[in-house]
Amino acid sequence: MSEQRKSQSQGGGGAMGFGGGNMMMAGQKAKNFKGTFRRLIAYLKPQRNQLIAVFFAAIMSTIFMIAGPKIMGNAITELFEGAYSKFKGVPGAEINFDKIGQILLVLAGLYIISSLFSYIQQYIMSSVAQKTVYHLREDVNEKLARLPLKYYDSRPNGETLSRVTNDIDTIGSTLQQSVTQFITSIVTIVGIIIMMLTISPILTLIAIISLPLSIFVIRPILKRSQKHFANQQRTLGQLNGHIEEMYTGHQVVKAFGHEKKAVAQFDKVNEELYEAGRKAQFISGMIMPMMFFIGNLSYVLISVVGGILVTQRSISIGDIQAFITYSRQFTQPITQTANIANIIQSTVAAAERVFELLDEEEEIKEVTSASLKQAKGAVTFEHVDFGYGENLLIEDMNIEVQSGQTVAIVGPTGAGKTTLINLLMRFYELNGGTIKIDGLDTRSMSREDLRATFGIVLQDTWLFNGTIKDNLAYGKEGATDEEIFAAAKTARAHQFIRTLPEGYNTILNEEASNISQGQKQLLTIARAVLADPPIMILDEATSSVDTRTEVLIQQAMKRLMKGRTSFVIAHRLSTIRDADLILVMDQGKVIEQGTHHEMLASNGFYAELYNSQFSKQTAI
Repeated sequence: MSEQRKSQSQGGGGAMGFGGGNMMMAGQKAKNFKGTFRRLIAYLKPQRNQLIAVFFAAIMSTIFMIAGPKIMGNAITELFEGAYSKFKGVPGAEINFDKIGQILLVLAGLYIISSLFSYIQQYIMSSVAQKTVYHLREDVNEKLARLPLKYYDSRPNGETLSRVTNDIDTIGSTLQQSVTQFITSIVTIVGIIIMMLTISPILTLIAIISLPLSIFVIRPILKRSQKHFANQQRTLGQLNGHIEEMYTGHQVVKAFGHEKKAVAQFDKVNEELYEAGRKAQFISGMIMPMMFFIGNLSYVLISVVGGILVTQRSISIGDIQAFITYSRQFTQPITQTANIANIIQSTVAAAERVFELLDEEEEIKEVTSASLKQAKGAVTFEHVDFGYGENLLIEDMNIEVQSGQTVAIVGPTGAGKTTLINLLMRFYELNGGTIKIDGLDTRSMSREDLRATFGIVLQDTWLFNGTIKDNLAYGKEGATDEEIFAAAKTARAHQFIRTLPEGYNTILNEEASNISQGQKQLLTIARAVLADPPIMILDEATSSVDTRTEVLIQQAMKRLMKGRTSFVIAHRLSTIRDADLILVMDQGKVIEQGTHHEMLASNGFYAELYNSQFSKQTAI
C-alpha cells in the first residue's frame, strides 16, 4: 500500500509560571496523571542513590543560603549598637569592626559552601536527567522497530516524531531544571518559616496572611488566562502545520499560483494567534503587579510593626532587617512551586504520550521453528484472506510461483497489488491461509530471516543523508568498494555517479534533492543489486526514469532476475511481455493468470488493458 503521508506539526501544551518574570501558562493535562507519574518515577529508580545525593545537596545548599540573612542581621545589629552607644557617649563605646569582620567572613563562607552544594546538586541531576532520557529514548527506539506497518500507515509521521523528540525533550528539561528547583523551593519555604518564627511569631503571621490573599486575587485571573493560552497553543499548532505544508509543497503552490491564498491563510491564522497571545499575555501580565502590590502591603505592615517592636526593644534592628529579607524571599519559592506544578502537569502529559507509544500493539511475537539458509525462491499462496479492517480485501487467494520465475502483477489502482507484496514480506499478518517459501510457512521463520530473502525496489525512493557510497552499501553489510562499483554498473548508475563533483563520495541531502528522481531510482536499484537476494520485488521500479534509461534498466534487470524469483508490479504492460507468469488483480482477487500471449488470446481483462494502452500510444 503505497501512500504519501503528510507530516503534521503538533502544538504541544506547555507551562510557565509567573515567578522570575515569566507568565503563568496553562499546561496540557494528562488523562491519567497518577498512573503516568508513577510510571515516570519508575524510570528514576535506577538512579535512586544519585537522587538521594541531589536531595541532600539541595537541602544543604538551601540551609546555608537561608542562614545568610540572619547572620547579616547580626552584623548590622553589632554595627548599630556600637554606633548608637558611641552616639550616646557611653565611655569606651566603639564599633567592634573585628567582630563584624568575623561575622562577614562566616557569611562569605556560608555562601561559598551553599554554592558548592548547589553545583554538586546540578552536576548530579544533569547526569540523572540525561540517563533517564537516554533509557527512555532507547525504549522508544526499540519499540518503533517492533511496531507493525499498520501503525505507521494509520498515523501521520509528524505525530510520531513529536512524541519521540518534543515530548521526550520536555521530560528531560523538567528533570534537569524543575526537580532540583522544586526540592529547593520546598526546603526554602520550610526554612524561611522556621527562621521567621525564631525572629518574631507576630511578624511571621503577618507575612503568611498575605499568601491566601494573593491566591484569592490571582485565581480568577489564572482561570481567564488559561482559556486564551489554550487558544494560543491551538493556533500555534495550526500555524506551524500551515508553514510546514507551504514550505514542503512550495513548488506545487507556485505551479498553481496559490501564493496569495497561502499568504492569506497565513495572515488569518497569524491574526488569530496574535489575538489569543495578546489576550493571554495581557491577562496573565496582571498577575505580577497584583502580587507586587499585595507583597508591598505586607512589606509596609511588617516594617511598621517591626519598627514598633524595635522601639520596645522586643527585637533587634538586625533581626528586623533579616526578617524583611526573609519576607521578600518568601513569595519567590511559593511562586516557583506553583510554576513547577504546572510544568510537571505538562510534563506528565508529554510522558503519557510517550507511554501511549510504548503501549502500542506490537507485531505478533515470533515462534521460530524454521529457517531459510539459502532460499531457492518457490512461493505459494494457499487460501489467503486479508483485510485492513473488518472487510476483507483479499479472499481465498491461491498462487503458485516456481523458483526462478518472473511474476508480473498488474491491475487497476487499489486492486491489491502492493498489498500482496506487503503480505509476502509479512508487513501485515494474514486473516487466514498461509504463504510459503520453499514449502516453509513464513510465520514459522523469523521476520529477519524472511525479509533477508527479498530485495525490494519501490516506486517511492528512500535515500538517507550521507554519501552515495554509504547509501549503496546499505544493501549489504560489509560491502567492499569493488562490490559497490559493480552493483552501480549493473544498475547503470555508475556513469552518472562518475559525473558528480565528488563521485561516490557525493553527499546527498536529507531529501536527496541534489540529484534527479530518475537518478535516485537508479541508486535504489543498485542497492538492491548489491544485496543479491534470491527473490526480487520491483514495485514500479522504472516509473521515474526516462525511456532510454528505462531500456538500460530493463536490460540490467533481466540479467539480475535471471535464476531468481522476481515479482514485478507494473502499469506499463509493454515492460512485462516476457514474464513467466502474469497475475491480473482486481478488487483483491486474481481474476486472470498466465503468460502474455495466453491472456491476449483469451481476450479478457488483461487483453482489454493491454489494447487500451497500445491504442493510446498509437494515438499519441
